[in-house]
Amino acid sequence: MSRRRGPGTWRARLRRLRERRLAAPLGAPLPQRRLFLLPTRFGLGWAGLATLLLLLGINYQNTLLHALAFWLIALGVVVLFRTWRNLLGVRLSLRLPGEVFAGGEACLGLVAEARRARTALVVRCGGRRARLDLRRGRGEGELYLPAPRRGALALPALRLETRWPLGLVRALAWQAHDAELLVWPAPIEAPPPDRRPGAGGLDSGDFAGLRRFVPGDSPTRLAWKQWSRTGTLATKAFEAPPRESAWLDYAACPGDPEHRLSLLCGRVLAHHRAGERFGLRLPDRVLAPGQGEAHRRAALDALSRCRPPEGA
Repeated sequence: MSRRRGPGTWRARLRRLRERRLAAPLGAPLPQRRLFLLPTRFGLGWAGLATLLLLLGINYQNTLLHALAFWLIALGVVVLFRTWRNLLGVRLSLRLPGEVFAGGEACLGLVAEARRARTALVVRCGGRRARLDLRRGRGEGELYLPAPRRGALALPALRLETRWPLGLVRALAWQAHDAELLVWPAPIEAPPPDRRPGAGGLDSGDFAGLRRFVPGDSPTRLAWKQWSRTGTLATKAFEAPPRESAWLDYAACPGDPEHRLSLLCGRVLAHHRAGERFGLRLPDRVLAPGQGEAHRRAALDALSRCRPPEGA
C-alpha cells in the first residue's frame, strides 16, 4: 500500500532544492547568477497600464498615448536595473547570540557590506524580517527568532531582498549556511547553595600573608603596623578551608525529563553566581566538578544536548 505524501512534504523538498541549487554561500559577495527578479503587484499593474496605453495609441494613432506608454516602459527598465544593482555584490554575515534559553528569542546579528551605499535591504528568516541600510558601505541589524524548545536549532536559510526604488520588481537572493544555535533549557529558579561558616576566603582561617590594598577592603583587615613602617598600605589575607564540590544529579530531581533539566539549569546558574564548585551527572554524560564561566557554559551545553532515557 503506497503512502500518500502531503503538501508539506513537497514544500520541504522544494525548499531544500532551492537552498541547494539557488542559494549563494553566506559571507561571499552576491554574484549575478544568484540574483532573481520577480514582479510585484504594483509592477504588474504598471506593465498592464503601459501595454494598454500602447494599444490605445496604436488603435487611435495618438502620439501623446505613444509617448506616455514608452515613458512608462523606459522608466520601468531603469527601475529594474537599479533594483538589480542595489543587491548585486552585497556581502552578508551572521553573528550568533552568546546564550539563548528555551521559551525566549534568539537575537541574530546581521552585518551587510558592499563597495557603495545601499538602502532598503530586507533580510527574512523563519517568518521574521529585519531592514538594513548600508551607510558608507556597511550596515548592521538584528533579527529575533523564537526558540521554543531546548536543543540544537538549525537556522533556516536567509533571504535577502529589496524593492527599491519604486517597488515595481523585487530582487532577491537566498543565503545558504550551516549555522546551528544551541538553546539551553528554561531555568527554574533555585535557592542559592548553602555556604559553610568560614568559607568566605578572607573572613576566617589561618593567616596567609599580606597583599596589596584594594579599595573596598575592610578596615579591620588593614596592616597598620606595616603602613607605619613602610608607608605602603596592605591588607591581611587569610586561608580558608577548602570548599566541598556540589553534585547536581539528574536522577535526584523530581518531575518529567524537561522539568528536571530546567531545574538543573537553574541550579547551575545559582552555583555559578555564588562562585561554588559543582559537578553535573546526566543520563548520557558526567561533567567533573569545576567553576568559572567556561564550566558554566559546558554544563549548560550538556543540559541542552542531554538525551533522557526512553520511556522516562
